Amino acid sequence: MPRHIVAAVAYDRLCTFEFGCTVELFALPRPELKVPWYDFAVCAAERGPIRATGGVALQVAHSLRLLERADTIVIPGWRDADEEPPAELLRKIRQAYERGARLCSICSGVFVLAAAGVLDGRRATTHWKYLERLAARYPNIRVEPNALYVDEGQVLTSAGSAAGLDMLVHLVRKDFGAKIANQVAQRLVIPPHREGGQAQFVPRPVAPDERGRLAKLLDWIRTHLAAEHTIESLAAHAAMSARTLQREFKAATGLAPYAWLVRERIERAKELLETGRLPALRIAERVGMGSAESLRHHFRAQVGTTPAQYRARFSRRSR
Repeated sequence: MPRHIVAAVAYDRLCTFEFGCTVELFALPRPELKVPWYDFAVCAAERGPIRATGGVALQVAHSLRLLERADTIVIPGWRDADEEPPAELLRKIRQAYERGARLCSICSGVFVLAAAGVLDGRRATTHWKYLERLAARYPNIRVEPNALYVDEGQVLTSAGSAAGLDMLVHLVRKDFGAKIANQVAQRLVIPPHREGGQAQFVPRPVAPDERGRLAKLLDWIRTHLAAEHTIESLAAHAAMSARTLQREFKAATGLAPYAWLVRERIERAKELLETGRLPALRIAERVGMGSAESLRHHFRAQVGTTPAQYRARFSRRSR
């Protein structure tokens, strides 16, 4: 079968970090994964030299015609949020959108997608310093100020720099499942999964002693997902008051304890669905959901599909 083509757009004064993240995720061969990995290529948004941040110069083999056959297009930042992108780039992006290609932006790259009109009526995010500018210039976009990334199906946008890695790993998870995404994240030495809805930054840092206790608590919960947890029992395990636990949990993870616990249980359920043949009831018991009905309810809410449909899609790919 033809491989999924990922095209990154390069331009003069290229944002090096965001571009490097895209190359790291999609260009490296990964034979150890035993899946049909992506075909990756770079195209130039304009004629002339491509000079990147830090004094780097790029030679780019492809023109914007590459976007006519790309399955996923990544805009790794844009050189100036106040500069209109080239008209030909915007035209190619609109054409790609109309034929169903997946479009992604990192940080200020959202201004390219916005200028192309493919974000109208959709949710989107960007680096926190650009949020007000994006909302004022494009009132038809529902700007999400507290998000690492926003997945609208065909169009995905992320906040600054490192949040782009979260979004790109999220793409791998959508394409190949949790097991493969976790292996990629392990090679990158980054957390395997950060939800897009987490806050971009914590307004008040967690105190060092509380940070240590909370980190140990999160690790412990992950190894005891099947247990019955309450705020009181978790607070006692962390040697905190219930009020302190809830406050610091939200500050550190962007989620309330129960929402975080449900998310972790669903992530573990996804791994079990990909790698084994346990029935839904057994999986529900192993991850602490209690019943197959509860698992199906939360799974559909979190993943957008049923456990059975998820298994049918990903179990063969993960072997």
